[in-house]
Amino acid sequence: MASELCPRGGQWEVSEVGGGGAAEPPGRGDLCGPMGEAPAPELDAVLGGGSWDVGVTFEGPPPPTGPIRLGKNACYVVLAVLFNEEDGVLLVQEAKAECRGKWYLPAGRMEPGESIVAAMRREVKEETGLECEPLTLLALEERGPTWIRFAFLARPTGGTLKTLEEADAESLQATWWPGDPCALPLRALDILPLLDLAARYRRSPPHPPTLPQELPCPLLCLRLLVAFANDAGDLWVLLGTAGTPHLPVVACGTSPAELRGGLCLPVLRLLRDCLPPDPHPGPLGLLGLQHQAGSPGGGDGVCFNVLLSIPPSSPGATHPPEPHSPAFRWWRVEEETLRGRILQRLRAAATVPIRS
Repeated sequence: MASELCPRGGQWEVSEVGGGGAAEPPGRGDLCGPMGEAPAPELDAVLGGGSWDVGVTFEGPPPPTGPIRLGKNACYVVLAVLFNEEDGVLLVQEAKAECRGKWYLPAGRMEPGESIVAAMRREVKEETGLECEPLTLLALEERGPTWIRFAFLARPTGGTLKTLEEADAESLQATWWPGDPCALPLRALDILPLLDLAARYRRSPPHPPTLPQELPCPLLCLRLLVAFANDAGDLWVLLGTAGTPHLPVVACGTSPAELRGGLCLPVLRLLRDCLPPDPHPGPLGLLGLQHQAGSPGGGDGVCFNVLLSIPPSSPGATHPPEPHSPAFRWWRVEEETLRGRILQRLRAAATVPIRS
């Protein structure tokens, strides 16, 4: 008996199926199929910033045998950008010995058993004295499982700004800074691109509000919406064929090489294994992510739902490169609303940027 993923109640669940021979590789005539052959609910959830059960089956190399655990094989950092009504940005003065007296955005490490949003709220409260609520993710910054930073745009909802009289180990004080942050002695300049992203988002949001969704994931993995569009606006999406057709999911390893390679490494390896020639995909863009604090088994994994495009293999190519593995096939998106949603996200780069 073998396991496959079956849609049940809007999520993938594992069921047992009988064995059989490998599926025949899809021919060019199989590139287009009826809507029932594609995971329409999964695509709708992913495009809407929602979540979808990861299941137990992954494409590519076997996943790690153990879960992702904060403080052991992963480090997650949260950071928040907040503005007041006068467009002052919330900054904190550091208390740590190595950067004491310097200024930075409220930020800190996420703790085991804590949700991503709860960690962000806690850090803002501890360092500034203010309560807040998240509006959207601004960026995902990563160096593989060893360091991932979730940068939020948030808004204050209460509390009192910390003063020097309330200085503690978390921070010396906080302030709404009205001018150029570079006029202050900053702990690091890496907050400047995030401030720029926040200012641009407030003027004209490039992507819909995107916040973490609660659904367990023991590993660090990526659900891939891999799209190919030709000059005529025809669109195809790459699907995994094991069991019910689904968006491919790849797991990030925890070996030294995997840790150094970042989140792009398993994606590139999968695409190079299944698509000839070397596909040179466009940059990853984040559509959403899912994580659950205290998930079964104690894992602190995250599933990132990402969008990327495959360029034509030659000028004027009208069809995507045919997979040379029966584990994948292209599905031509003919339903106009769905096709329009995917193309809009691709053409406008309407995703949360991922910075490696």
